[in-house]
Amino acid sequence: MSIISNFLRSDRRCLWKFAYNMGWKGLAGFNKFQKRKLRGENFPAFQFISVTDDCNLACQGCWVTKGAKSASLDLSALNKIITDSKKHGSYFFGILGGEPLMYKDLMSLFRSHPDCYFQLFTNGTLLTAKVTAELKKVANVTPLISLEGNEVVADIRRGSNHVFQRTVSAIETATSHGLITGVAISVCKSNIEMALSDEFIEMLHSRGVIYLWYYIYRPTGENPHYELALSPDEILRLRRFLVDGRTHYPIVLIDSYWGADGEPFCPAAEGLSHHINPDGNIEPCPVIQFSCDNIRDGDLKTVYENSSFIKDFKSEINQQTRGCILMENPKWLATFAAEHDASNTSNRADLSEQLTNGCIVCSHGSCPKIPERNRIYRMAKKRAFFGLGAYG
Repeated sequence: MSIISNFLRSDRRCLWKFAYNMGWKGLAGFNKFQKRKLRGENFPAFQFISVTDDCNLACQGCWVTKGAKSASLDLSALNKIITDSKKHGSYFFGILGGEPLMYKDLMSLFRSHPDCYFQLFTNGTLLTAKVTAELKKVANVTPLISLEGNEVVADIRRGSNHVFQRTVSAIETATSHGLITGVAISVCKSNIEMALSDEFIEMLHSRGVIYLWYYIYRPTGENPHYELALSPDEILRLRRFLVDGRTHYPIVLIDSYWGADGEPFCPAAEGLSHHINPDGNIEPCPVIQFSCDNIRDGDLKTVYENSSFIKDFKSEINQQTRGCILMENPKWLATFAAEHDASNTSNRADLSEQLTNGCIVCSHGSCPKIPERNRIYRMAKKRAFFGLGAYG
């Protein structure tokens, strides 16, 4: 079976929206971003938006900490973000939480912007047949369903019961409705053997999954669980698996860490993507929970252009690492935030102390350069944002 086989099983409207809104408009939007970058402008190619911090699970290493009460972006604020972004050729948005399916106006958001494409980051436990049928109607959403381990590991990682079977059921529900369905796995010590196995790939492909997004586990949040972080040898093993697997597996394998020639990079440092949290604060990425700017400060383009915090982050981060600063030099991040008088947007009063005293672990920046062998993937890495941006 080939990659094409699962595409052909998808709903035709979903395929069309994927090809046009995500593919054609995404390529055009990325080209506009490149031109802006050459002019020294500061608006990202696409954005990730956490619509709420509500969630029905309690995962290890999750960066989301709720405050005294739940936070959510109101629909008018979301519409403003998207409308402002479309003015600059940005039609792709990652929708995060918490668990975004707990946000009551989610379908209204998708229906209001049929010319956009949304990637829905979900744990899958709320992805019912009714919800999936609604997603099929709007046709401009790809669910990216997190699957963090087998029957035993998933329950531990997710802090709940029977999570593996509930997640697999969500995958089957999504693909049976013809959605362009992806699966995400945050690779850590407890699930690496499953993640890098032929059996895992075949299990997903047989259920209609089109793409599989690999993240490297990043210790953060109230309980970082540093012991789950990958070693340099394990990161190298993951990289080799991805490069080799793209040449023969019947599923699209995606990462957000390495360029076409194997060079490590940070999407936020490149200005490709940034994150807007449930309070409207603009952060470099979801796990870097400091901000000096808010979407309510004015037109979104003007807010980005006036953000010395984002600009300085982009200019200074690559002097520190091409990998993940949170993992490799958390103390520098705390110092950088303090120098810019940035607000702590994590709801954790001890964030700066945690970063200053935090463990240093290896990120993708430790990996030697291994160029992509798959020609299509090399082209996508060079000419489109495909595979370049994510929160992982």
